[in-house]
Amino acid sequence: MSKFSIYLVRHGQTYFNLYNRMQGWSDSPLTDNGKAIATKVGQALADVDFSHYYSSDSKRAMDTATLIKAAANHADEPLTPLANFREVFYGYYEGDDCSRVWSLVGKQYNVTSLHELLAHIKIEQTRDMMKAIDPMHEAEDNATYWQRLNGGFDYLKSHHDHGEKVLVVSHGTTIRSIVSHFGPDVDITTGPKNGSLTRLDVDGDDIKVVNYAQDLI
Repeated sequence: MSKFSIYLVRHGQTYFNLYNRMQGWSDSPLTDNGKAIATKVGQALADVDFSHYYSSDSKRAMDTATLIKAAANHADEPLTPLANFREVFYGYYEGDDCSRVWSLVGKQYNVTSLHELLAHIKIEQTRDMMKAIDPMHEAEDNATYWQRLNGGFDYLKSHHDHGEKVLVVSHGTTIRSIVSHFGPDVDITTGPKNGSLTRLDVDGDDIKVVNYAQDLI
């Protein structure tokens, strides 16, 4: 039974974040502010003895992880990309204006943001709703999404134990979704800021949310 801690960090600010665009599997570069955020996170976590660094395979996450390692004086430590911890795939709506997309997904609730929609429904439902209205039907539904994520947790469980600490740079909606899944009583209506920390403690199949969206900077 593997026992270890996962330090989930949301990547630094990107241009799509700045422009309020849907950013799932699509990517955009870190802004200068996003790079500064990543550096500050690395400085804040410099005293944590991570046994390994991971990130999703999106460039914004990998760039953030690289900057974190450098700021923590661990630039030479390996970084392993795991596609399992990518953001949700928004299909046809990738790169679209966030307010427009969420107003379409949550039309019956008269909302314009995921934050507003989560006051009415669970985050798991939002994926199936987006899949249903996607003209190409390529947006990731909840079952497909969790099959991917569960594979990532299985990988970490098979590689870590003995109270190790691992860093995983991931994404806002993915971090929200993980917390909703393993800590259903945690309020996720407000999403994690760029550079915030969410910690999970893993004990075999038991995964507990220790904290959510802690501001490090």
